[in-house]
Amino acid sequence: MTLELQSVGRQINAKWIVHDLSFSVKQDECLVLVGPSGCGKSSTLRLIAGLDRCQQGTIKFGNRDVTHLPPSERAVGMVFQSYALLPHLTVYENLELGLRIRGVRIEERSRRIQHILDLVQLADRANHRPSALSGGQRQRVALARALLRNAMVYLLDEPMSNLDAQLREQIRPELRRLILDQGKPTVYVTHDQNEALAMANKIAIINNGEIVQLDTPIHLYNNPNSLFVAQFLGRPQINCLKPRDHQIQAIRPEDLKFSESGLPCRLVSREWLGNTQLLYLESAEGGLRMVAEPSFQCPERLFVTWQQSKVFRFDAKTGLRTS
Repeated sequence: MTLELQSVGRQINAKWIVHDLSFSVKQDECLVLVGPSGCGKSSTLRLIAGLDRCQQGTIKFGNRDVTHLPPSERAVGMVFQSYALLPHLTVYENLELGLRIRGVRIEERSRRIQHILDLVQLADRANHRPSALSGGQRQRVALARALLRNAMVYLLDEPMSNLDAQLREQIRPELRRLILDQGKPTVYVTHDQNEALAMANKIAIINNGEIVQLDTPIHLYNNPNSLFVAQFLGRPQINCLKPRDHQIQAIRPEDLKFSESGLPCRLVSREWLGNTQLLYLESAEGGLRMVAEPSFQCPERLFVTWQQSKVFRFDAKTGLRTS
């Protein structure tokens, strides 16, 4: 089954918050939506779920047009930033509640809950209340509840935003495995670029309610179609040289190299990041960021160079890629 959006849009106060959005997500695929705050990522999830009204275009689950169906008829599983677990119920009872409301027989409820608890590795926490769980465990309970929905489509809105960086790194591979095991189209929203690159089969970069580029993570990083995409994807952020001949040249920090001759630079400051250090340089081309080995002793004055094949060129007026 494929999730498909065709020219989908929604207006609020005569302003398009989602405009002419088109993409498809196959089973076993995870499409990650990224973009600046307020660009329309969460609004897109709400349109897919039926929580907001679609004012143009169509939304299809396979061959079924769900554009104007209420949420209750779409069979969507959602996980939000807030896990919304009922604090007075145990993990098992939180998972059971939705099944009981839908009239699932007790034997079937027990079988499905035990299976999903094994899947998220929380069988030994079934009788614990949410307050006794770690943040990562609560996240897995919320995910398990969504997976129990036996949904046609899964929508995850920053499900790990409340977790610390170390816990996110631990959970990411497990969460991706759970998504793939379900074999259903998944749309995932995050502000964390590392999370996006790790989770996605495809990434859609959104700005002002429109998709500016959609591709695989590696192709997006290596072949941005605009200066906006090049600057948005990648940390440290790409370096932009002074415009020449109506073009902006850009080079990623990891592609700058030390040399005995080249562009003269002055070291302004540095950040030691453990396995690397980030150097902030001043040059005739403007401020530059450069990645170096952690043990490198950078002099105050130095020269840097780069391969021309690593340079991106963008139109200075439109920001679109020229070469």
